[in-house]
Amino acid sequence: MSGVNGGNQDVDIDLGRVISAVWERKGRILGATIVAAALALVGTTLMKPSYKGETRLLIESRSPNLSGGDAAAQANDPLLDSLNITSQAQLLQSTDLIKRVARDLNLAKLKEFDPAAQSFLPDPLVLIGLKQDPMSLDPEDRVIQEFREKLDVYAVENSRVIAIEFSSRDPKLAADIPNRMAEVYLQLQSGAKLDTHSETAKWLEPEIANLTQKVKVAEKKVADYRSSNGLFQTTETNSFSTQQLNDISTELARIRGERANAEARAENVRTALKAGRASDTLSDVVGSQVIQRLKEAEANLQAQISDSSTSLLEGHPRLKGLRGQLSGIRQQIESETKKILASLENEAEMSRIRERQLMGQLNGLKADSAKTGEEEVGLRALEREAAAQRQLLETYLARYREATSRLEGNSSPADARVVSKAVEPSEPYFPKIIPIVIVVSLATFIFGCLIVIVSELFSGRALRPSSVREIDDEIVLAVGASAPAAAAAPLPVHQMQAEAARFDRPEPARESAKNAAALAYAKIAEQSLAEKESEAEEAVAVAEVDDSGFTIGSVAHYLQRHDVPVAIAISPGGDEGSTATVLLAREIAESGRTVVLVDMTGSAAPTQMMVENPKLPGITDLLCGETAFGDAIHPDRLSDAHIIPHGASDPARAMRGVDRLSMVIDALADAYDLVLIECGPAEIAGISRLTRNAMAEIVLSVPGFKDEEVAELVTDFEAAGYSNLLVMAQTADRHSPRPGKRRAA
Repeated sequence: MSGVNGGNQDVDIDLGRVISAVWERKGRILGATIVAAALALVGTTLMKPSYKGETRLLIESRSPNLSGGDAAAQANDPLLDSLNITSQAQLLQSTDLIKRVARDLNLAKLKEFDPAAQSFLPDPLVLIGLKQDPMSLDPEDRVIQEFREKLDVYAVENSRVIAIEFSSRDPKLAADIPNRMAEVYLQLQSGAKLDTHSETAKWLEPEIANLTQKVKVAEKKVADYRSSNGLFQTTETNSFSTQQLNDISTELARIRGERANAEARAENVRTALKAGRASDTLSDVVGSQVIQRLKEAEANLQAQISDSSTSLLEGHPRLKGLRGQLSGIRQQIESETKKILASLENEAEMSRIRERQLMGQLNGLKADSAKTGEEEVGLRALEREAAAQRQLLETYLARYREATSRLEGNSSPADARVVSKAVEPSEPYFPKIIPIVIVVSLATFIFGCLIVIVSELFSGRALRPSSVREIDDEIVLAVGASAPAAAAAPLPVHQMQAEAARFDRPEPARESAKNAAALAYAKIAEQSLAEKESEAEEAVAVAEVDDSGFTIGSVAHYLQRHDVPVAIAISPGGDEGSTATVLLAREIAESGRTVVLVDMTGSAAPTQMMVENPKLPGITDLLCGETAFGDAIHPDRLSDAHIIPHGASDPARAMRGVDRLSMVIDALADAYDLVLIECGPAEIAGISRLTRNAMAEIVLSVPGFKDEEVAELVTDFEAAGYSNLLVMAQTADRHSPRPGKRRAA
């Protein structure tokens, strides 16, 4: 947290000072906490305890099933829906129910329910007009108001249970009042159902009398219409004309069958006679008794002729007489057969005559039946009216009998029952002494600490200039008595060159650049030290730095302090410089910053140091479009840093897509705090495409280089237009502490 003081200087909160201030005043804070805890203990002990009782009601349909069958399903019963449960909860809080309970328990005489009437001192709020005078209300209204404040009725979630809670200073009242409320509620519900049945019975009595008269009139109209039109009923479903029509149809079918049978028999006999077949093959002929007697006589004569022919000659008179008798019998049989044929024909003719008569009667009945059907249309209309009136009368009679049977008090129970009665509580629900004391103590302690912290902040004692923190974090150059030393924090080379331009010496270019850089570092460090000593009165930490060059820690601190998004590392020495760049990335990752290293070297030295498999997809695959962006990023095996390896694609083909590199760097800069690009021993002309980003810093990783070689490289880069350079000449801090640490000067 930063702020601005009177001199418009950035300040931070000194957490150490805040904690020290709280610790210095610990006695006062603890004393206030103990006093508050004691007061809370005394106050809760002196409070009158309150007790709470609870009764629970279950809403359910309790109508008795008097039909004797199975009870109907109650899944869609409107009595059990959520709106009805809520309505019943509101009914339990109705004024009429509360009044009845208050009267039954005589609550108006209790001071708890009418404190205004029992109080001798006036209420100050009433005197100044901020509160209504309770004595202006009726005593019953005051009791109801106090009753409502102590009552809590709610529907239990996801159930049909309603809970009635009541708090009172008397534990007996805390249990009696909710139980009494449940009893009164059940009585009111049962009474409401009795009133409904009584009103239903009273309404049905005149309606039943009126319907009885209407049924009589309707049935009389049916009888009169039937008699006037001759629509007599033989059964419940058939009339007289319909019955006659059915009988004649049946008789006609029988006569037609007999006629057909007689005609078939006569035709059979006629055909047999014409064909000359023996008559004894016909069933009608054989069945005749006359034919049977003639056949017997014929058989006897044939037997006599057979016996006589054995002893008499053919011309004997006895044989001639017997043959004459046989011929006469056969003529009689033929004559009798013809008589049978005539009888069958007469029988068929009689059937035809009877059929014609029945057809005439049937046609007449059809005409009468058509006329009867037209008349029955009006009859059926009258019968429907009478049936409707009769059915309505029967329904009213059934409901009337059911309503009158439920006029007794016990026959109509309320649609609810008590599932849990309130019992007299043994412990008060308020006040809870231990929780209240603990809460008051914690609140007092926290409030006391907050007061101390706020007072320290507003007094300014807990604020410190941000320059003090910068002095703690930076590594400052100490100017010794014998020779100037190099600054720990890296300074841009363009500042060194600007300062070196003030000196005109005949030394060679390398010596001039080296001396100019040393003088510039010394002067800037002295100015910075003087400013910091003037702003902060505390001792300033001075770090000792080796004269051989700038360290990885100082470069890392510079990149973090200035929030550099992109840094391009050039390693003229090859893999040794790339190794220093890897250490730089790990140093920044250890400080909690997110950093990704892009391996653009030819030897892939950073890839071999940071990942186990050097064939992982990397920057060359990304530039060739052979891998996804997320697949090219891998974690470092020894730190929290990330790396985009060299890759397995052809570097020459990857360089043809180098135009994509700027987009890749911009995307990485949006995701990471620092994008570190290691280019290896790249030429100055080859890094022009990487420096399009104006925020990019160039880091010369030159561990083991001599000062003359470093100065020559700086001169060459400046001649190419790169003046903003950072030099990293050491691979580790040997004499200075890690960034953020302090050493006394």
